[in-house]
Amino acid sequence: MVDTNIVSAHFKADPAVTPNLQASDTIYRPSIVLGELHFGAHRSPDSARNLDRIGRFVTGVVLLSVDAMTASLYGQLKAELTHAGKLIPDNDLWIAALAKQHDLTLVSRDQHFSRVPGLKWVVW
Repeated sequence: MVDTNIVSAHFKADPAVTPNLQASDTIYRPSIVLGELHFGAHRSPDSARNLDRIGRFVTGVVLLSVDAMTASLYGQLKAELTHAGKLIPDNDLWIAALAKQHDLTLVSRDQHFSRVPGLKWVVW
């Protein structure tokens, strides 16, 4: 499952990312990542090109959307991290909850994912 920074790195043809994505049988993308990508595209000076790039990328990946189970995991994770004084950004909590819900490894460059108990994640 890919985080926003991995998709952005792929769009820049990052040699640490693109070959790994091409070698993956299935790529999962949280709906939250799609929202973050659209936000970035709409803010960019070349929004039409970036929106087109997003559209082409999403045709080859599996979209994971938030449901009641995700919301329950999100609430549990946020409570645990708040209690430990190690809170991470809300969008990343939703992404972590989706990864845990579907028992997927999250690929991200955000080190704060190391704070999420039981989350499988790697850095490319």
